[in-house]
Amino acid sequence: MKLLNSLMSGAAMAFALSLAGPVAAQDCPRGDLDKQFCDVDGDLIADTPTDPADQVDPDTLIFAYTPVEDPAVYKEAWSDFLTHLEAETGKSVVFFPVQNNAAQIEAMRSGRLHIAGFNTGSNPLAVNCAGFNPFTIMASKDGNFGYEMEIITYPGSGIEKVEDIKGKQLAFTSPTSNSGFKAPSAILKGDFDMLPERDFEPVYSGKHDNSILGVANKDYMAASIANSVKARMLSRDVITEDQVKVIYKSQTFPTTGFGTAHNLTPELKENIRNAFFNFDWEGTSLQAEFEKSNEGQFLPMTYKVFWDVIRKIDTANGVSYSCE
Repeated sequence: MKLLNSLMSGAAMAFALSLAGPVAAQDCPRGDLDKQFCDVDGDLIADTPTDPADQVDPDTLIFAYTPVEDPAVYKEAWSDFLTHLEAETGKSVVFFPVQNNAAQIEAMRSGRLHIAGFNTGSNPLAVNCAGFNPFTIMASKDGNFGYEMEIITYPGSGIEKVEDIKGKQLAFTSPTSNSGFKAPSAILKGDFDMLPERDFEPVYSGKHDNSILGVANKDYMAASIANSVKARMLSRDVITEDQVKVIYKSQTFPTTGFGTAHNLTPELKENIRNAFFNFDWEGTSLQAEFEKSNEGQFLPMTYKVFWDVIRKIDTANGVSYSCE
């Protein structure tokens, strides 16, 4: 509790210092949002600009899905949905294959990305720095949603429990990933008193599929991964069940959040929302890929409520939503 209070006090001090900095672009409530955004309604996401001149209504919409695996896999998976999105908005839609989370966030921050699915861990940074407005996540047909962080190893590695990683190697994906870095870092520190460098050698694979394949092929001794990605890889026979084993499974976290750039016109935002919620999954390329992880609908959500646990993990890890 003392540690949490200390972290929270540090965050409050950093926030107070930020207020003492350069004059903000607009005089409005914004919380942790970058100074170019406002949050008058207190929902923790950037408001649509009140001046119509600051709103955008592009002829071509750019869509990007979080780079959890090879983007080529998901260009085909999203093809039927993007055709539906074109019909609902009356605009051309282009799939943008991003290679990493930082590039995806920067694309939206610079106005080159209009609709996106940001992974769990990068959602807060996308919201606060890029003006991302998430409003939906994938869920099963019965309304269940989310995934768990797993720490996996391979049979015969000599690792039977989390403590056995001490003195060995653990693969993370990237610092912006919840299950690939943030959650395991907080859990290893809080529950097992284990720190990178001091207790184990951290390495970074870049993506969840790289980590999973690395363990399956015995290139990594252990890795922290999202089990939803592992489930899809198992369904595609990329790996087999006997190549990996789970030594830790976390609580359930919200999965990829989908939404728009904050400065799209209200009418365009509404058309995009409708496209997500009236999409018929049956027989589509989206169903073919995501039913492998038991997903079959888009569920309405709010960033303020659904991402509360992720923001708490960030606070415990001392994560800053600085946009520099």
